[in-house]
Order: sequence, then structure tokens, then C-alpha cells
Amino acid sequence: MGDNQNQNNNQEQELDINQLMQIRRDKLTELQEQGKDPFQITKFNRTNTAGEIKKNYEDFEQKDVTVCGRIIAKRIMGKASFCTILDSDEKIQSYVSINDLGEESYKLFKTYDIGDIIGITGFVFKTRTEEISVHAKEVTLLSKSLRPLPEKFHGLKDPDLRYRQRYTDLIVNPEVKKTFEIRSRIIKEMRNFLDNKGFIEVETPILNTIAGGATAKPFITHHNALDIDMYLRIAPELYLKRLIVGGFDKVYEIGRLFRNEGMDLKHNPEFTSMELYSAYEDYNDMMNITEEMVSTIAKNILGTTKITYQGQEIDLTPNWKKMTMIEAIKEVTGIDFNEINTDEEAIKIAEEKGLEIEPIKKNRGNIINIFFEEYVEETLIQPTFIYDYPVEVSPLTKRKPSDPRLTERFELFIGGREYGNAYSELNDPIDQYERFKKQVEAREAGDEEANMMDEDFVNALEIGLPPTGGLGMGLDRLVMLFTDSASIRDVLLFPTMKPLADH
Repeated sequence: MGDNQNQNNNQEQELDINQLMQIRRDKLTELQEQGKDPFQITKFNRTNTAGEIKKNYEDFEQKDVTVCGRIIAKRIMGKASFCTILDSDEKIQSYVSINDLGEESYKLFKTYDIGDIIGITGFVFKTRTEEISVHAKEVTLLSKSLRPLPEKFHGLKDPDLRYRQRYTDLIVNPEVKKTFEIRSRIIKEMRNFLDNKGFIEVETPILNTIAGGATAKPFITHHNALDIDMYLRIAPELYLKRLIVGGFDKVYEIGRLFRNEGMDLKHNPEFTSMELYSAYEDYNDMMNITEEMVSTIAKNILGTTKITYQGQEIDLTPNWKKMTMIEAIKEVTGIDFNEINTDEEAIKIAEEKGLEIEPIKKNRGNIINIFFEEYVEETLIQPTFIYDYPVEVSPLTKRKPSDPRLTERFELFIGGREYGNAYSELNDPIDQYERFKKQVEAREAGDEEANMMDEDFVNALEIGLPPTGGLGMGLDRLVMLFTDSASIRDVLLFPTMKPLADH
């Protein structure tokens, strides 16, 4: 339709939004006075979608169909017109004439606006330009759009406005809908993969009396009936491991987590995570399942394990690189923390590098982690497992038998970002209790992200947790990777936004 796209819109451009809305409200009032209120319609019998018709034209040619969708283009030509509607999966053109509809219905059709939702019954054909279309016999207004879409569908480019008005964004930017269709498929593929591996999906509480399972600042709310403060969960870990204690060998949960922290391209206060736990396995097994799961999902959804993310070529084909945290630091900085054995030596090397270290983190373990985050993380473009983390930053992880200062933990990095975190789970209740005590001390010293004491979890460990491997993975970041999205807000339908000031 090109430049002829809706003469009504050309006129609307010269009016301000309030005038446009008033005109549309006046049209609605007139319809209501005529007993044709579209909002009184409760059901409409659609037979097919635009996508079905376009993909299988030979099956539909010259056959009657009923389609429905939102008017996105309209061209009036006297006694005949064309309009294009957009439904859930495609757009399709319709030829509408006074001869088919009758004078009264055709006159009514001409008053419909871009954005109105209509139903069309007619037969399928191709125009002289070979465009698959529906020759309308009947047109029904199903919902009146009282607010115009942005500037002929090209006015919603401001990211902030797009995130706030996702409903409009989905209409005018078709690629956005594609992103969320892929998101849905990723979650489905992940479930299928884990179900086929013998895991069962479970649900654990979102409201917790203790914030635990991760080092993060929680959101606090209040339960009126019990008159106690509660926390939105920062991780489901401690509940899932209780289930391993109870006799489930393989469990996983996909759900929302909440962390009262900063917001940036990689972080939103609420996000979706997958956590799994498998009895009688360790962090090496978790590496294997992570590699297989991510590469399988990529192949099933994208058809390949070789992708491009923000201009970087990334190969997800299995046999990913593996390095200890200390090896990775040495490779990038030349500093070997295997030769730095005291807190004093570590503090000195950090000061020489000009790193600012909080007093409660002035120890070898925390400084190793800070070095890694500062110098190494952003260099890890191809899939890389970084393993053997310091015990100071891994309060729920089993110590490494050959070096008790380290733990059997890894994180997965792709494109300079962390995608997964896994442990050989700590199942020694005495060690766990002592680590909780140190976390409590850190919390009392001002670390709002430190763990709280969870005596019931320690009690569960005293009942007996078998050797267990656990993995947590951020689903939003995986969606970002597979859809080449720069910001986490691009893969959340409704990201957290600061409210607009009242006008």
C-alpha cells in the first residue's frame, strides 16, 4: 500500500493527541447510539489466522474464511477499499467494496480507524500483484481503538517508552514479538531437556522468613496476619536441597527471583532463573549438563551452535574451555595467587594495582575474586568454565579436598558475562553452620548481601544430604544471547521501570 496507507492518518497528523482521542470517542458514542457498541461483543468465531492462510494458500484459494485482527493500514478508493489487519502471527490484506457489504455497512467501514480491531468474513484470493487477500463479504467492528498508534507505526523508537508501553511496542515492532516467542521456546526446550534427564519440576516458596541461597540484598515485605517481616526470595537453593534430603534425587525449578540491587543492561530487580540439583553428582557433572543443555537448546531453536552476539562470533559447540579462577587471573594479569598465600600479601598486591577493597573483604579469597571480576571476566568471550572459587565467596559450596581454601564451584562465562553458577554442594552440617556464622558476622559488619543464619537448613543437613551437584542459570541472559539483545529489558515483557512523575 506504500504512501497511500490510510488517508485518515494523514489528517490525524495535523491534530494533537487530545483532539484525535476526542474524535474517536465521538465515533464510539455514535456507534453506541445506533446500538452498535463494539464493546458489547463477547465472542467472535474466527476460523483461521493470517499465517495459516498465507502458508497454505492452495488449500484456501476461493474458500470462505473468517479472520480478525487490528487494522494497521487502510486505503479508501470511493466504492472499493483495501485494508490490512495484523493478528497474532501475520498480517493479511482485505478487499472491501460497497457491492459486497452494502451501502450502510460500507459507509460504517470507512469510519474505522487505524488500530481498530475487526473481524472479516470472505473468500481467499490473490490480487493482480499476487498478494494473498480476503475478499470481504462482511466486516465487524470488535473493539474501538480510542488512542492512536504512534505516528504511522514508526514513532515508538524510544526504548523507555517501548518498555513502559510494551502492548504498543508489540504491535508496531514485529521483531519484538519474535524475541518473546523465542523466549517461550527456550523455556520449553529447557523443560523438555531436564524432564528427559529424569528431573522433576517443583515449586518452592517465594515469600521467605530468611533470605538465603545467594549473596544478594533482598526485598522486604510484611505479613499482616503473622505480624512478621518476610523476604522475596533471592534464590530457591536452600529449599531445593531440602528436597534432596527428603529423597528426591533430581529436582529443578524455573521461576522468578528478586534482588534489591542496581539496574543496568544485565540486571533487573526481578528475573527468571533455573536451578537444578542432582544427588550423587558433583560440579564436573554440572559442567557436562550445562554444556549439553545450552548447546542442545541452541541447536533446536536456532538450528546451529555458532551464533553472533553483539557483533561477536560465539561457538557453543561442546568441549568448552575450562580454567581455574587462579589460572585465568594469571593468564590475563601475570599474577599467580598460588604463590600468594597470606592475606597481607594479597592486600599488598591489590594496593599496588590501585584496587579499593572494603575492610570486610580484605582477605586473600575475596581479593582473588575481585581480581577476577576486575581484569578477567570481560575477556571471556567464548564459552568458558571458570572453576575452583575461594571459600570466602562460596558459603554453600563443598571445599576442594586438595586445597580447603578453595571450593568445587564454577561459573559459566560467554561474551564476557556470567550465565551459570554451579557447585558440589556443601553437605557437612558442621562446616555449613560455621560458614553461616561468618556470613552473619559480615552482615552485622554492614554487608547487606551476606547470608542469614538458617538453622532449619542446618538441621536438614544433619538429617543427611547426599553428595549433590547444583546449577543455577539466568534465563534472561540466555534469551539475550539467543536473540542478540543488548539489554535485559529487551527480553523482559514488563521490565521494572521508575514511575513517571504525575503531571
